[in-house]
Amino acid sequence: MSEKLFTVGKIVNTHGIRGEVKVMPHTDFADQRFAPKSQLYIVPDKGSKVEVTVDTSRFHKNMYILKFKELHGINDAEKYKGSLLKIPADLQEELPENEYYFHEIIGCKVMTDEDPAEELGTISEILTPGANDVWVVKTPQGKEILLPAIPDVVLDVDKESKLVRVHLMEGLL
Repeated sequence: MSEKLFTVGKIVNTHGIRGEVKVMPHTDFADQRFAPKSQLYIVPDKGSKVEVTVDTSRFHKNMYILKFKELHGINDAEKYKGSLLKIPADLQEELPENEYYFHEIIGCKVMTDEDPAEELGTISEILTPGANDVWVVKTPQGKEILLPAIPDVVLDVDKESKLVRVHLMEGLL
C-alpha cells in the first residue's frame, strides 16, 4: 500500500560539512513543516523514500537550512541534492473555508453559472502572479482560459465531485 505524499520543499544543495541542506519551500506552512521534530520524507529521483526528522531549522535568504537527525555529514547529505521533501496526506493542515490546496483544484471541471450551464474545460494549472491566483482552464479545443481566483468569478467549488462553477465577467474570454 503506497500512501499519497505531498511535496513541501526541495533540497537544492548542501550547506557546510555537518550534513545540513538548503531547502526551497513549496508550502505556505514552511514554519510548521520545517520546525524541529517534524517528520518528513526525502524522495530522491532514484531509490526509495527515506523518513527523516528535523533536528534544527533556520530561514536564510529565502530558503531553509535544515539539519536532519539521520544525516551526520556532508557525504550523507550530498546524495539527496535535488530530492523532494514530502509529507503524508494526514499531516496536511486544515484550510479555512473557500481556500484549497492546488491538488484539490487541478483536474476540476469548470462550468459557467448561465442557464443552461456551459462546460469551459478542466483546470490544468494554477499561476500565482501576485494579488490573487489565476486558474488555467484547458478547453476541449486545446485553448487556455485564464480565470482569476476571486469571489466575483469563482462561485462554488465542489472538491468531492471535482466541479467548479464560475461567473464569466465581461472581458474574460
